[in-house]
Amino acid sequence: MLTSIHPDRDAVALAVSGLLGGLLLWLLGLHTQGGHPFSAPWVTLVPLTAMAAAELLRRNAPRTALAVGALALVADQFTRGSLATVLMFTDVMYAAVLYGTPAAARRLPVATLLVTVASTIGFLAWFRKPEALLIGLVIGLVSFIPALTGVSVRSHRTAADAARLAAAQTARLAEMDRTQAVIAERARMARELHDMVANHLSAVAIHSTAALSIDEPETSRNALKVIRENSVEGLAEMRRLIGLLREGGEDDAPAAAPTLAALDTLVEQTNANGASGGLVCTLEDTRDPGADALPTPVELAAYRIVQESLTNALKHAAPGPVVVRLGRAGELLTVEVTSVFGSRTGPTAPGSGAGLVGMRERVALLGGTFGAGAEPGGDGAKIWRVRAELPVREREMRE
Repeated sequence: MLTSIHPDRDAVALAVSGLLGGLLLWLLGLHTQGGHPFSAPWVTLVPLTAMAAAELLRRNAPRTALAVGALALVADQFTRGSLATVLMFTDVMYAAVLYGTPAAARRLPVATLLVTVASTIGFLAWFRKPEALLIGLVIGLVSFIPALTGVSVRSHRTAADAARLAAAQTARLAEMDRTQAVIAERARMARELHDMVANHLSAVAIHSTAALSIDEPETSRNALKVIRENSVEGLAEMRRLIGLLREGGEDDAPAAAPTLAALDTLVEQTNANGASGGLVCTLEDTRDPGADALPTPVELAAYRIVQESLTNALKHAAPGPVVVRLGRAGELLTVEVTSVFGSRTGPTAPGSGAGLVGMRERVALLGGTFGAGAEPGGDGAKIWRVRAELPVREREMRE
């Protein structure tokens, strides 16, 4: 890609100020040396003008600017000399290191140091006077020190660019993490909505189908009663979830998550909703009444597993018993729901398969084990068993 040859404002300002300063020194008759071959006063303006032109190229063409500046500095030594020419050369050297290629930034400080040392030794050997060391000092101040300054500033700029790049990368990673967190939260919300509402909506669908298919006033009245109860309870569950998700709700107290203590009510609802389909639900809790309270995530996961299992029983189970078993063995909470496997007559509700996936994900998040499937039962019938083992210690649960 071609680089623009137009000088920037800083280069123009330095060139103009250096040229004007040199002209002022020339008008005042202030020179750095005398007795040289080209002692005419006007000759001093030639290297001064060339050095000002080199300043214009300091950023866009630093190598060319350094070459022109070096020639102008050498030429200035054969005239009366101008302090402005020398000062502008120090800036050209500094810019050559700062804006030049990485190779130039590495080589110029070394080259100027070698030139300074060699010049000092040469003039000391030639004049054989201690004052010759001052010539080497001036050469170092004009060439090596600006180059060293350019290296320092360039290193700081490189470090700043690297820090900005690292900050940008960190910001991108943070945005990716935020996006992933939003996706995970949406999946959790979808799972929670399914677990809470599916039970009630399944009962509404089954009983509304029964009311439409059976032309009996009493049956329709009972079905509508069940539909109303489940609709009200489903709306209450929805309001509870919305209250949990709302960042600043009207109520100060957060809504409580369902626990295993509410399983009795859940079993009663299942019996009411499944009576027309021949389902009889019972709860068997073999846990020690004096056992320690379970962590809230475990309570919620166990409740949702039972709720979804009963919902699936309402949808698909054949007439017969539905048994919910709770037990605790050591540091594991066991949740098991069994129902009669097979098709049944009467109204049913379609399933999406999301319930089993949601239960499996809940158990996996807590570091437990989950299984669901048909198994041989008594009297040659098959049963559908859902079994989950959840660790009850929070240190064993995954984040």
